[in-house]
Amino acid sequence: MGWQCISVAVIYLAERRDVRKANQPFCFTGSSELREILGQEADDEKRLVELLEEVPLGSIYYHTHTYFLRHSNVEQLYPNDFAQWVATEVRDHVLGERLAVIDPFELQGLEPLREELISVIDDHLSRTPIVPRVIFGKPFHFNQSRILEIPTGLEVWTLKEFRNALSDVDVSAIYYHMFEARHRLGKRESDFSAWIGESLEMPELAGKLRAINPYRGSLERHRSALLTVCDEFLEKERSAQLE
Repeated sequence: MGWQCISVAVIYLAERRDVRKANQPFCFTGSSELREILGQEADDEKRLVELLEEVPLGSIYYHTHTYFLRHSNVEQLYPNDFAQWVATEVRDHVLGERLAVIDPFELQGLEPLREELISVIDDHLSRTPIVPRVIFGKPFHFNQSRILEIPTGLEVWTLKEFRNALSDVDVSAIYYHMFEARHRLGKRESDFSAWIGESLEMPELAGKLRAINPYRGSLERHRSALLTVCDEFLEKERSAQLE
């Protein structure tokens, strides 16, 4: 798993009984995207749906998941490349809004996501007498990419250390542990919630983190949501220690 690593040296200045320590550390990993151009493009919505049926699943992932890595700081009105292109280049805002509300978090994998995208576009075209196309805009270019792991050197053992590292780590690590983890693990789990639940043994907190939908908002917004939840539990721990 992305949070497993071998600790070469553990510096722990004071062992406190009132501080919960994980049975293994969480190692933060950043990420970088290596893009591959597929050489397939669409200049109307009919061609778009035809190519959606043909392109590899890696391209579906690129245009819906790593989209957030490329727009990490600013929340976009259209949270995937398909909705963005349809709305801004084809100027079909009705379809753009329909594609924007598709939530990969609710679908089990990339193939169901592909099918949902195709179904929505097909339904829209069946209600449109003329196929909407690019006139003054740019065609849609299908790409895919490979995510490269970048070690950060950040290793934590406690919730407080985790929270502090989370506030400072590069935003690409948020992407890696929230988005790439689900693709890598093949389940509805981020590296954060997996480590909190399994290694730090805090199932309630793990459940709160697991419930955060990564496809709603920018990576920086997700960072804020993660910090808020961690702060709530840290405050509970402090209050319990005072009793």
